[in-house]
Amino acid sequence: MKVDTKLVAASKKGDKKAFSKLYTMIYKEMYRYAYCMLSNEHDAEDAVSETVLDAYKTIKNLRDDELFCNWIFKILSNKCLKKRKQYADEKACMHTDDAERQKGDDTVMTAAVSYDYENRQDIRIAFEVLNNEEKEIVSMAVFAGYKSREIAEYLGLKATTVRSKLSRALAKMKPVLK
Repeated sequence: MKVDTKLVAASKKGDKKAFSKLYTMIYKEMYRYAYCMLSNEHDAEDAVSETVLDAYKTIKNLRDDELFCNWIFKILSNKCLKKRKQYADEKACMHTDDAERQKGDDTVMTAAVSYDYENRQDIRIAFEVLNNEEKEIVSMAVFAGYKSREIAEYLGLKATTVRSKLSRALAKMKPVLK
């Protein structure tokens, strides 16, 4: 995904309108990614909001304007991973009854999401068979539209490794989706 480097440069100089335009260009992909990682509408919105605030505050630290998308998705990924860790910690502390009640509440919240593919329970279930790295790769490739080369740069892997991991992850999901 490419963005206008002139907008990035202007944002680094404090131009709020330029940063707003950048956000407008990528917010749907950011939300889709966060939703796929967190499986919760409100948490996805929070993660995107926190990411945008952090990015706005620290955009001056961005060294290469062409890597804006990689940079902001890295911030978003860290927010999502932190939230997933928080989920795991909370789940470990919950009693079984509380966990079941929470699971039901999450399903109700998810039903309000506007994207058709996000409402499909079968996709959500299939996504759960993946490990965190696979979820991240599938989310970036399928929902955020990144190419394997871009994902590889972001994750510090080789593009061929990303393609094979993506292929294996999709193969893991396929039986669940049939």
